[in-house]
Amino acid sequence: MMKFRFRRQGADPQREKLKQELFAFHKTVEHGFPNQPSALAFDPELRIMAIGTRSGAVKIYGAPGVEFTGLHRDAATVTQMHFLPGQGRVLTLLDDDSLHLWEIVHHDGCAHLEEALRFQAPSRPGFDGASGLPSLAHITVVLLVAAGDMAALGTEGGSIFFLDVPTLTLLEGQTLGPDEVLRSVPDDYRCGKALGPVESLQGHLRDPTKILIGYSRGLLVIWNQAARCAERIFLGNQQLESVCWERSGHTVVSSHSDGSYAIWAADTSDSPTAQPTVATTPYGPFPCKAINKVLWRTCASGEHFVIFSGGMPRASYGDRHCVSVLQAETLVTLDFTSRVIDFFTVHSTRPEDEFDEPQALAVLLEEELVVLDLQTPGWPAVPAPYLAPLHSSAITCSAHVANVPAKLWARIMSAGEQQNPQPASGASSWPITGGRNLAQEPSQRGLLLTGHEDGTVRFWDASGVALRPLYKLSTAGLFQTDCEHADSLAQAAEDDWPPFRKVGCFDPYSDDPRLGVQKVALCKYTAQMVVAGTAGQVLVLELSDAPAEQAVGVASLDLLQDREGFTWKGHERLSPRLGPLPWPAGFQPRALIQCLPPAAVTAVTLHAEWGLVAFGTSHGFGLFDYLRRSPVLARCTLHPSDSLAMEGPLSRVKSLKKSLRQSFRRIRKSRASGKKRMVAGSKLQEANAQLAEQAGPQDVEVTPVQRRIEPRSADDSLSGVVRCLYFADTFLRDAAHHGPTMWAGTNSGSVFAYALEVPAAAVGSEKRPERAVEAVLGKEVQLMHRAPVVAIAVLDGRGRPLPEPYEASRDLAQAPDMQGGHAVLIASEEQFKVFTLPKVSAKTKFKLTAHEGCRVRKVALATFASVACEDYAETCLACLTNLGDVHVFSVPGLRPQVHYACIRKEDISGIASCVFTRHGQGFYLISPSEFERFSLSARNITEPLCCLDVHWPRDATRVSHRSRESPKLNQANGTPGIILAPQSCDGSPDPICKGADTPEPAEAMLSPMSIDSATSADTTLDTTGDMTVEDVKDFLGSSEESEKNLRNLSEEEARACAILIK
Repeated sequence: MMKFRFRRQGADPQREKLKQELFAFHKTVEHGFPNQPSALAFDPELRIMAIGTRSGAVKIYGAPGVEFTGLHRDAATVTQMHFLPGQGRVLTLLDDDSLHLWEIVHHDGCAHLEEALRFQAPSRPGFDGASGLPSLAHITVVLLVAAGDMAALGTEGGSIFFLDVPTLTLLEGQTLGPDEVLRSVPDDYRCGKALGPVESLQGHLRDPTKILIGYSRGLLVIWNQAARCAERIFLGNQQLESVCWERSGHTVVSSHSDGSYAIWAADTSDSPTAQPTVATTPYGPFPCKAINKVLWRTCASGEHFVIFSGGMPRASYGDRHCVSVLQAETLVTLDFTSRVIDFFTVHSTRPEDEFDEPQALAVLLEEELVVLDLQTPGWPAVPAPYLAPLHSSAITCSAHVANVPAKLWARIMSAGEQQNPQPASGASSWPITGGRNLAQEPSQRGLLLTGHEDGTVRFWDASGVALRPLYKLSTAGLFQTDCEHADSLAQAAEDDWPPFRKVGCFDPYSDDPRLGVQKVALCKYTAQMVVAGTAGQVLVLELSDAPAEQAVGVASLDLLQDREGFTWKGHERLSPRLGPLPWPAGFQPRALIQCLPPAAVTAVTLHAEWGLVAFGTSHGFGLFDYLRRSPVLARCTLHPSDSLAMEGPLSRVKSLKKSLRQSFRRIRKSRASGKKRMVAGSKLQEANAQLAEQAGPQDVEVTPVQRRIEPRSADDSLSGVVRCLYFADTFLRDAAHHGPTMWAGTNSGSVFAYALEVPAAAVGSEKRPERAVEAVLGKEVQLMHRAPVVAIAVLDGRGRPLPEPYEASRDLAQAPDMQGGHAVLIASEEQFKVFTLPKVSAKTKFKLTAHEGCRVRKVALATFASVACEDYAETCLACLTNLGDVHVFSVPGLRPQVHYACIRKEDISGIASCVFTRHGQGFYLISPSEFERFSLSARNITEPLCCLDVHWPRDATRVSHRSRESPKLNQANGTPGIILAPQSCDGSPDPICKGADTPEPAEAMLSPMSIDSATSADTTLDTTGDMTVEDVKDFLGSSEESEKNLRNLSEEEARACAILIK
């Protein structure tokens, strides 16, 4: 029913200004490893690396903290990437045969990656005959020549086209066809066979006029582009895969489809050359797979490197993903767990150097990046400061810990260093060091904890842009599994040849799905944590700086409380190892609590000051005193009809009949209620329409229609699932005495509040006296609509959330107000409600589902600091809905402040993985291997801010002339702040924007991407209003005005480029 009321006063301008100082939404950076990588490039001058993906993303990385991202308009696969050395430009080839030139563009003191030009290969004959341009078949390979000013494009038809890179236009008259090459080939080699596609193009380091061409048939040609003739011809007969040209030009190495590689001498006078100097099949003599890529790197010692991918024996190891490194008599077969995409070496590229002297080998795999130090004996792996595979085992849960004390941080780092000891020599360092990170040191340290399917918990440094791995905790050693026996059998069966060496940490296979971590909680002041798993196991651990050998106490807690009629049909519990067990330095288990039935743990919380841990499953919740190793409380939350809760997540039993019955009941109920409201509703609508016509829009306003929410049935399946647990020191029994309490919320909208009797001598001590902790049920609240309870929080007399354990007692936070009346905030999936304590009477509420039509998925209390005043901050409630929107509400008033579209509503896994921080930031998974970081705070923003020294040639001109008003247009994430410091060839600083000084044709100034890039479905524009016809007219203008603007562009230094429309 429509409601009308007199218009209230408008929004308070002071409050609106304060909102702008407190709240702002930014997607700042993407943590982790790019999903589905497809291409790799490295700039040896700037020492930066680029990775392209199947979704069209371009990500560039330098030193830790130096990174930024671009996104192609079309969601096409990036097949090749090539840096223009030293210029900060990269040329990308997509699988739709389009070429894109990316460069770093400066905007108001910061820069970002932007697409400057685009080239689409002309179509085949008959499709675009009127264009007059030569037709290109499928582009197979790209080579940058003449210091990046020209690109050679090898095609599937065997022709080579040449492209002017600054303008991305084809150079007429320089196309090299296969017929021209065949004239220099002996007649007996031709024999009516075609050369096949161009498989490889290689340039000469010292002579840019020479190009080494490799055709699929096996023919190799050293072509002099200036003289238009073939200088050397190598008559290979085996299908070609790749070619490498040694830096002096005297040696050519080719790899082939039969698993062999050949070495050809290019300094002999014999041409054509019919036989290679050396031809070998490293893993023969049996049939082998193709060697996809080969590199030849020279050393002053004479022991040169041969590095190649593939070539494994087809029958025995054809399913292995390998890169082989051969130096003299040393051969190492690097065995990876995912497919090899590409690899490169970090070596000297200066023409005056005689040898390559490779320093490192970087291998891009489908699921991780591995870097090996080639200067240290044994070629050890170099720990990556970023790009770590978050999904080395599938992520099952995550948590964030803010303001980590420096002492705990140092202890965690020390434990991580003992796990991965580094060589004594300092040569083992990260080789990708381009750019400088200008971001200030973070004021506080943040930990991101991720639980995984294999029972591990990984600790990540989430303080800055680079998500750095710190420490890994494994819980599998506490339980009996079959993994050790299987590993020993596999090692015993493996031969010494090939000399495999396991490299990388990506391991997607879990030995037992019951090991999966479901919930984690960490007390940052006592270095104690709780890890709960899929089979009902709850581990209490404590950080130790030294290895130890000790037994772990095991206790069981029956949550069913001998209730009859329930039989567990799911998986069995994990069997713990008995007796003393060795534990390395780090978090070591102190107690193991096994929930019965062994269902997955759905909620957990830890109070280290009281020595208590609470946990819940789909059957109920329990409270455990881990100091006395004794259970305190067990409560069953099952409804009599909750048979589905007994099947477990790994059971195949499905209550299909019951689900159908409940669905039909809901349909009948909604139809019946709809018929009753139909007659009365029609009359009310007519009356409301007449009233609206009489009142007019000036006098009244329409309040939002509240959706009618059907109450949930009490016998819904899984109604007993415990969704949240919470400890608080508050008033529960009466208004005069406060004490420890425990709160639990379930899937059926029930809230249980227990008063706890914790012995006074035990508070803060490591030993519990003989008197046990007692729990007495104080309150029980049933929400009217039975919506699942997502979170519970107690607010003090000032309306602020209670501090964490030890914060108040150690003067680390402001003590809570225990004089005024407390309140409890209960957040369900449909509404937020504040109740007074101890009476538990409703004080205020906000019906989110009724007003917005969405349901709550994640909530958190966060502190938002003002950008205008350092001392002012507000505590608000941040909420993520099932539509992917983020809402912020004031506390305790529950007034809506701001809301933003954050995650696509179709991205169910991203919404489920979201985690908020205490200072207004958040993380969510955009792929199995990547976290997107976002900020709701106008002050607390973590984004890249870095400097990159670019050396522009003297005659180089800026080719990017996009509108400077929308720097976020083609970025996959936010706006990384990258300050660009370009220099000319003589080393003097060069202005960043040179497009205004050198006029260009209008066709070159306007990128084809910039016309319709705003229509991309994957691009989000930050707009403040709808586009109108007047806006379009003002934007277009006339041809005369556009030409006048172009002539005055350099004089007025206009920010936006005009568009010529003729």
